Amino acid sequence: MTIYTARAIEPAVLEQLRDTDDAGRPCVPFVDPEGGDPLRCCLRPVAPGERIALVSYAPLRRWAARMSVSPGAYDEQGPVFIHADPCDGPSGEGYPFARAGARRVLRRYDGAGRIVGGRLLEIPPAAEAAFSAALDEAFRDPEVVLVHVRAVEYGCFQFEVRRP
Repeated sequence: MTIYTARAIEPAVLEQLRDTDDAGRPCVPFVDPEGGDPLRCCLRPVAPGERIALVSYAPLRRWAARMSVSPGAYDEQGPVFIHADPCDGPSGEGYPFARAGARRVLRRYDGAGRIVGGRLLEIPPAAEAAFSAALDEAFRDPEVVLVHVRAVEYGCFQFEVRRP
């Protein structure tokens, strides 16, 4: 079983999103008094009192642009929380936001940016082993180069894993 790297949003992309998001809207920072929402810049929950922003992010569109391919109809954007100011990025290893009982979709993409499968994962108490097994399964298909992990309830992008 392989331990894969959960990838946060890259610092250069975060800099752009802190100005204008992928829907063309300006970033509007605010202080979160309660915390708890998942930050995609550092892959941890918001702490109470942190200055954050909710922005629209199109992860497949940005990956496809770097790869010089078109995501076509699979291009989508959605809301993600980020720090309103630069942060240090992820500090831990493993799979973030892996709370037992939460449901995730692991959406698989090929090198042309097309969906080539997916898998529903209800996170068990042994979250790391379950994520690793689901990712092993995904990357056994030689076409799969990228997996997006999304929350089922809201469809929110959680993190990305690329072929090792």
